[in-house]
Amino acid sequence: MQPDPTASAHETPALPAGRPAAEILTELKALRTADAPTRGGRTFAYVYDAGRQGLDELAAEAYAAYATVNGLDPTVFPSVARLENDLVGAAAALLGAPPGAQGTFTSGGTESILLAVKTARDHARSTRGVTDPQLVLPSTAHAAFHKAAAYLGLEPVVVPVDPVTYKANPTAMAAAITPRTALVVASAPSYAHGVIDPVARIAEAAAEHEVLCHVDACIGGWLLPYLRRAGRTVEPFDFSLPGVTSISVDLHKYGYADKGASVVLYRNAELRRHQYFAHAGWPGYPVVNPTVQGTKSAGLLAQAWAVLQHIGEDGYTALAARVAEASDHLLEGLRTTPDIHILGEPEAGLVAFTVLTSATPDRPSGTPDLSLLLHLADEMRVRGWYLQPQLSFDGLPPNLHLTLTPATVDRVEDLLTDLPEALATARTLPPATADPALTDLAATLDPDTLTLEDVAGILAFAGLGEGGGLPERMAPVLFLLDALPGRLKERLLTEFVGSVFRPRTP
Repeated sequence: MQPDPTASAHETPALPAGRPAAEILTELKALRTADAPTRGGRTFAYVYDAGRQGLDELAAEAYAAYATVNGLDPTVFPSVARLENDLVGAAAALLGAPPGAQGTFTSGGTESILLAVKTARDHARSTRGVTDPQLVLPSTAHAAFHKAAAYLGLEPVVVPVDPVTYKANPTAMAAAITPRTALVVASAPSYAHGVIDPVARIAEAAAEHEVLCHVDACIGGWLLPYLRRAGRTVEPFDFSLPGVTSISVDLHKYGYADKGASVVLYRNAELRRHQYFAHAGWPGYPVVNPTVQGTKSAGLLAQAWAVLQHIGEDGYTALAARVAEASDHLLEGLRTTPDIHILGEPEAGLVAFTVLTSATPDRPSGTPDLSLLLHLADEMRVRGWYLQPQLSFDGLPPNLHLTLTPATVDRVEDLLTDLPEALATARTLPPATADPALTDLAATLDPDTLTLEDVAGILAFAGLGEGGGLPERMAPVLFLLDALPGRLKERLLTEFVGSVFRPRTP
């Protein structure tokens, strides 16, 4: 019998014959041992730990109860609409939204921002005839705005921030608004430095030009109101300011829900309408999608709802007070640590600091020392702490970023004990350097015309070779990246991450 030439050449099995559940779960748990810890207060980025017993278990059970529910169609699964309306209503009330405000539950801050930018683009087109829209944003605005602009065809107009406060410059922001501007952005706070932009003045300028204004409160939206309730002074940043037309707030940050859970809010339903996608021009079911996603599990919605209901008003106020306590303690300790310099005046759970050179006869103190900073990050990681390195940008110094949560309150003292020791060790290490020949060559390279072989060679030189593995110490790699031009840096990082995500054969 001749083989069927149309049959699939499926010679290697795609999957094993089948494995016992216990064996699979054991392997999953083993894989997690290489990850940074998500609980315990020693990872100062990426995770938000309320430090409350039973919260993870509640979220998991709530997710499981709704894991098979399809959030695509609330007319078939009406519980989806009920849960989302509760979450959006809570966010709207917390952020001073007026009657008639509307919003949507999303998969995270990036999707919330993407939808807000789409709304602004389409609103500018329909109300002002803008066909080549611009997005005015401070240089510290989250990279998700640049991603949204790239996806949706807007031109980013980046305005430098104040080099001392790291806050957006409202006068410069107002001057950047043109008839092409679809949206003006402010952060509350910015991720990089944890400072709150002067939202009132930025929103006022946008309103004077009849342009929409979005406040990225993905980090602060669920924390700042409760900090205010806990007795801290918080300047207005929300819908209490008439010029603010939309806000994004992540529930998986200081709402302590599992990732991903976010809400995007609009001042009225007319604005939210531009967010939606509807299509009836095909033979299938009529499609109406409020978000980028179509089909989606309602599990994340359910777990966020459960966590917010469980913690409640008093619980969030107490948790915010603990974040403030951790921040106060950390800032006090950093200010008394020699050669540590805090960037700006952190206001919302995030802290960034740099390391300055020690005074010498030929080099006065006060200059950020990138090599020492990166060695410090490595030394802290050896001691079990993850502090997030942020490279220099447009005159803003490199730094280490820390995200404070309630779980870090009892860890701050230990961190402050380890920090001077790690810094002392870092000073004994050879300075990280970048090969001058490579940096000179990099200045001549066009990232768009580099071959895969060229990129592989540069990555190998940087210590990011085949297989996507990372060296034990990141200081030399990050020092080199800091010296490279921005677009080349982006190309190399793209190829490196691509090397991490490669199919494995069974």
